[in-house]
Amino acid sequence: MSALASTALSVLDLAPIRQGGSAAETFQDSVSLAQHTEQLGYKRYWLAEHHNIEGIASAATAVLIGHIAGQTSRIRVGSGGIMLPNHPPLVVAEQFGTLETLYPGRIDLGLGRAPGSDGATMQAMRRHARAGVDDFPAQLDELRGYLGDASPQQRVRAVPGQGTHVPIWLLGSSGFSAQLAAKLGLPFAFAAQFAPGYLFEALRLYRENFQPSAHLDAPYATVGLPVIAAESDAMAEYLATTAQQKFLNLIRGKPTVSLPPVEQLDWSPMERAQVEQFLGAAIIGGPDTVKARLADFQERTGANELMINSDFYDHQDRLRSYQIVAEAAR
Repeated sequence: MSALASTALSVLDLAPIRQGGSAAETFQDSVSLAQHTEQLGYKRYWLAEHHNIEGIASAATAVLIGHIAGQTSRIRVGSGGIMLPNHPPLVVAEQFGTLETLYPGRIDLGLGRAPGSDGATMQAMRRHARAGVDDFPAQLDELRGYLGDASPQQRVRAVPGQGTHVPIWLLGSSGFSAQLAAKLGLPFAFAAQFAPGYLFEALRLYRENFQPSAHLDAPYATVGLPVIAAESDAMAEYLATTAQQKFLNLIRGKPTVSLPPVEQLDWSPMERAQVEQFLGAAIIGGPDTVKARLADFQERTGANELMINSDFYDHQDRLRSYQIVAEAAR
């Protein structure tokens, strides 16, 4: 068996809203994609917390996780991630304790430090400017206390939540979360779907500093990876312009709804370089290209799991891309 064939495949869904579409349509597409990838054998389906972003509908992440879990039967469903400094740890424990109680053995809690929003939105969420900079380890420790077994002297308990032991992952695009996950013996997920620059250094820090824990005997690394797969290389390059336009508009400060693919992008050399930096790890191509590049990426990273993020304008193209990836891995 090849290394790729033994690597778990998972899904990162940013709940994209199409131009002219609606959040309701996005939620229907997310259910469809979750059911489709469950049938294809994907291991988990994660949703990410973002706020005040016109093209992303997963702001109420825990609510959407519950909706997806309720419409599937086997695939693990979770957050990739919840931005812990945005919330009191007790509230996160109650939300995910409730999810774990409703869907036992199927819920993951991936945690990040970033706001997932802009400065004005941070103020609207009552998040202070330095939240997560110095206090993230303490917040994480408090949250783990609410999800673990209660101690006799514990005055505040998460109900439900206490004793559910929801699996916690640390997410990041730098060395901070990698080293903290290593110290605590937790699984680590790197966000190469938009920030691949520090990937190999973060993986090195995680593996070299890993300390076994009650949760994990050895390092377990997941890598977020953008993939645009289609029937041919040329078609994939064409369909990839949807994702490229999204990052281009992000750079320009414009709405980031999913736009139809185009034959040619109108961008400056600097803008193109910036977009290519965001999508530096992207795999774009037909079945043979995707198979070869997935195998190469897995070999270079040694990832235990690849979490595929695929951004398309047309939902059927997205479904087909995940099918091509699954067939390539097999």
